[in-house]
Amino acid sequence: MKEKETDYIRESKLIPGIVPFSHATLWRKVKSGEFPKPIKLSERITAWERSAVMAWLESKTQEGAGK
Repeated sequence: MKEKETDYIRESKLIPGIVPFSHATLWRKVKSGEFPKPIKLSERITAWERSAVMAWLESKTQEGAGK
């Protein structure tokens, strides 16, 4: 059964499924501004806006194509 796609992506789905780096690298990139900041959906749930992550991936694809 396929999971329903939402407007948000939790870290457990982001790594390793969508982004090619580790938990530590993800947070280092967030802190440095290289990756979109997450949103607190509740006290214990942090997620990323799907559109922001997809835009980031697209920008990285464009950068790679320009090399």
